[in-house]
Amino acid sequence: MAVTIPADRPDIDPYPLSPYVEWAGKRNRDPILAVFKDLFPQTGDVLEVASGAGLHINYFAPHFPQLRFQPSDYDLKVFDTIKGKRDAADNANVADPIEIDLIRAETWPDPKDRLYDVIFVINIFQVAPLAIASGIAQVAVRLLKNDGILAIYGPFKVDGKYTTESNEAFDKEILAAQVPEWGLKDVRDLEAIAGKYGIVLKKRLDLPANNFILVFGKA
Repeated sequence: MAVTIPADRPDIDPYPLSPYVEWAGKRNRDPILAVFKDLFPQTGDVLEVASGAGLHINYFAPHFPQLRFQPSDYDLKVFDTIKGKRDAADNANVADPIEIDLIRAETWPDPKDRLYDVIFVINIFQVAPLAIASGIAQVAVRLLKNDGILAIYGPFKVDGKYTTESNEAFDKEILAAQVPEWGLKDVRDLEAIAGKYGIVLKKRLDLPANNFILVFGKA
């Protein structure tokens, strides 16, 4: 199996402010945006979990001026970067970032303050533990409106199998780093975990670069 790695791709580094994350974010943002234009409501509130440097939320926001975007992350050190990107783009519909740590329930917002039409998560599962899915599902149950959606983007296995040779090569590359919990996760595992909290998979959408958007909602 010979899979060509793009010549301009930096070394894999999941830190939110790394050159690799910026490269990957710019590569996938337009295909994601195209899908979000179909998924997002006309008006309402959108929460991004694990916003990192804020690249995606600040890219999407100008395309949806009628929506209010809420960035969040567990790492408070990235907040200034998120706000800097917002201010540079003059995104009046992007709020100040808030802390949400998916493994610390005490950081999860009070649903009495705001419910969301959409929660989205981009590119975390290949370098995050599967247990994070439990936190995402619980946050979704807590903060989504009854007809709201949870959209999760990234590369995944399906039924224990790779969907493409390039995803298999990518998984082997990140597994070679021998970092605990790195590696592609299986859609069925995410589905099973989410189901424990009343969050069910509604759609699996194919995107370029052999990635998916998994669309969940309340049962």
